[in-house]
Amino acid sequence: MIKTFTKIISLFVFVISLSSFSAKAVELEFYFPVAVGGAAASTVEELSNKYMELNPGVTIKPIYAGSYTDATTKAITAAKGGNPPPMAVLIAIDIFKFYDEDLVLPWDDILSDEEKENWLGGFYPAFMKNSQIDGVTYGIPFQRSTPVLYYNKDAFREVGLDPDRPPQNWDEQLEYAKKLTKKGSDGNIERYGIRIPTKGFPSWLTSGLIYQNGGKMTNGLGTETFLDTPEVIEAVQYLVDLSETHKVMRPGTLEWGATPKAFFEGQTAMMWTTTGNLTNVRKNAPFDFGVAMLPAKKSFGAPTGGGNFYIFKGTPEDELQATKDFVKWMTAPDQAGVWSMATGYVAPRPDAWETQAMKDYVADFPPALVAKEQLAYADAEFSTYENPKTVKIFNTALENVMSGTISPADAMKQAQADIDKILKDYR
Repeated sequence: MIKTFTKIISLFVFVISLSSFSAKAVELEFYFPVAVGGAAASTVEELSNKYMELNPGVTIKPIYAGSYTDATTKAITAAKGGNPPPMAVLIAIDIFKFYDEDLVLPWDDILSDEEKENWLGGFYPAFMKNSQIDGVTYGIPFQRSTPVLYYNKDAFREVGLDPDRPPQNWDEQLEYAKKLTKKGSDGNIERYGIRIPTKGFPSWLTSGLIYQNGGKMTNGLGTETFLDTPEVIEAVQYLVDLSETHKVMRPGTLEWGATPKAFFEGQTAMMWTTTGNLTNVRKNAPFDFGVAMLPAKKSFGAPTGGGNFYIFKGTPEDELQATKDFVKWMTAPDQAGVWSMATGYVAPRPDAWETQAMKDYVADFPPALVAKEQLAYADAEFSTYENPKTVKIFNTALENVMSGTISPADAMKQAQADIDKILKDYR
């Protein structure tokens, strides 16, 4: 009898608590970037509406802020103006910038020990590398990606290549690219074998070559880079040689945004781009295509990329708790699966891949598994303190190399020296 009475009282307290929570309306704005083709914005809208149906006391207002750079600028401006959004999905590599300017709150501050162990501990380790500083979590992986190799299977068949065997290493990638490069009747190249964008996010894709060659980009603490090492210089030289020496990639700088269109139109038979373009390619490629891990040199390797959920300092306590609940819900297996299937971004937790919906999806569309499998070889994207400055130095050096104005060795040595001047005060 006493046990029964205790249960009734506990239930009554629980119901009252729920009523109290729902009685106080909470409105949450968050800035959200749309960096690739596909259904990102509409899926965020659908998921936000679903959450509001389940939580009638909470209003979610996504603010679509353009590119990652645009979204970051708007979020920082709002925060410094005293009106921070409770949360924002912003590029993961700006973590040191947000920390240095004291704008974001550690997730650890609002999580219980159980949540730290079972929720934070459930994300892929590769994605956490750009989400933590000295073991403290500032970003929650959500819109995360990694570059993969897309290839035109029809073009493979045309030149006698096995469409079910993509290149496994740098030598094969070059060999395949030579076979796939095709000249028209006028003697000009009408289809290049491969395209690795060198403008837009050049440091991101080039870091894949660097990791494959056994190189390191940074020390992981945001205070030091290693751009003048032999492994980095060799990787950049390989990129240059694809166009300048072997003529299998269009010369000059290659735009990030124009690369999928070049692939669709048959201007290139292979391309490197984000898995966040997977849905875009699936919908728009007018030919049979394949997806593969980036080819290896000394080992397989790729950077992670994309955006994390950040929470901003100055957010009221009730909004913090609602934000935590919303982000946990968005990254839970069912929602993470919906997000991944709709956009091509990588579901950030292993348990998302165990839902029946995701199992059915990958059974029907095996290329979706490639990025997940590549995470075993992935490392952090280039990220340091003063990151907008340091990444600009690196990107400018790469663009100058690809335009032929400077050698890889000289460009990387100069970039390293310039970055050292910026980071010396953080060591």
